[in-house]
Amino acid sequence: MSRKITSLTVRDVRFLTSLEQHGSDAMHTDPDYSAAYVVLDSDCGLRGFGLTFTLGKGTEIVVSAVEALAGLVVGKCLEEIVGDFRGFYRLLTSDGQMRWLGPEKGVIHLATAAVLNAIWDLWARAEGKPLWKLLVDMDPKTLVSCIDFRYITDVLTEEEALELLMKARDGKQQREEEMLSDGYPAYTTSCAWIGYSDQQLRELCAEALASGWTKFKVKVGADLQDDTRRCGLVRQMIGPDNILMIDANQRWDVDEAISWVKSLAQFKPLWIEEPTSPDDILGHAAISKALAPLGIGVASGEQCHNRVMFKQFLQASALQFVQIDSCRLASVNENLAVLLMAHKFRVPVCPHAGGVGLCELVQHLILFDYICVSASLSNRMYEYVDHLHEHFTSPVVIRDAHYMPPKDPGYSCEMLETSVQRHHFPDGDVWKTLLKK
Repeated sequence: MSRKITSLTVRDVRFLTSLEQHGSDAMHTDPDYSAAYVVLDSDCGLRGFGLTFTLGKGTEIVVSAVEALAGLVVGKCLEEIVGDFRGFYRLLTSDGQMRWLGPEKGVIHLATAAVLNAIWDLWARAEGKPLWKLLVDMDPKTLVSCIDFRYITDVLTEEEALELLMKARDGKQQREEEMLSDGYPAYTTSCAWIGYSDQQLRELCAEALASGWTKFKVKVGADLQDDTRRCGLVRQMIGPDNILMIDANQRWDVDEAISWVKSLAQFKPLWIEEPTSPDDILGHAAISKALAPLGIGVASGEQCHNRVMFKQFLQASALQFVQIDSCRLASVNENLAVLLMAHKFRVPVCPHAGGVGLCELVQHLILFDYICVSASLSNRMYEYVDHLHEHFTSPVVIRDAHYMPPKDPGYSCEMLETSVQRHHFPDGDVWKTLLKK
């Protein structure tokens, strides 16, 4: 059955998370979690939903970029797209004029992610499977054909990728059953946003511990005295055996990062996340080398532009933890390349999530990674943030601090229409009320 895409609509959806300091960190002090939200309609009535994540202001720019890409999508059949997914990926990322806006980075890449996320959602719905199951059941040759290997063949060729997937087939069924039974291990960032008071931090840590959480992340980087107090408070709350991570959200220069983290080493963090500019590959390598004797790793990736940057981070031994993002990279296609490169370099993947819909999306990718690529849970966990899930038709399910595999067909990024209308910027009811004040 042919399914022609007849229209693409995109809307600017913004949630007022800044009012309660949800999502606040050392660099982004007042985020309003937002999304450029894409809906694809087809001539058979099937719809595909996708999004990319933003922090409020500027979402309208991403919306305009999505609209600029729409002409490359509307009129095409789903079967035509997925039959040559690598070709379609290149169509979006290598347009002779729009490519100049990137290439494969920035606003145009965020827009590409939103469009491709909707295509993958449409494909999974057409097959009647959640996206992770679509990937798990896919023939390795078909899966590899979705990846653009341009610029990364010096590290990973198509033949090597296929070989990695074939080797991982042993035990695949058992790992899938394990995920369906136990879920994928998670950590929480919800307790320690930088704008939260100490009392709020204590209360949230206590609630999380009572709910079975054992892995906690603390936002740091604005003030060393405050960081020392807050990390000490969290470590005291969670005890010596639970896992603590810290995240500076790109606040420091390289030498400053090394000095600052050494001052916090007493709290035994597993990693420091985004210690400096997300573009500074050699800076991350220097920080990694300096902190290795302390047993502190470096994690990054949520603002890593593309697979080429991940390739270089891995080549430079600059990361001990790879953090993929479902909306920063160009959707599933590019994330598959990074998962396979990380596996080749034996660096664990611990995805970035939170925001609007990121938890819902990336769960599919990390389930696929465990079942079909890495076959390991060692030093691996997936971020969880307890905000805005109520706005999705298939919100994440957390049980005993584990992500339970989604069951509904698709990529889990369909939002409730009532939520979209209420939070649409600037004419949704939430924004009309705020702008009148």
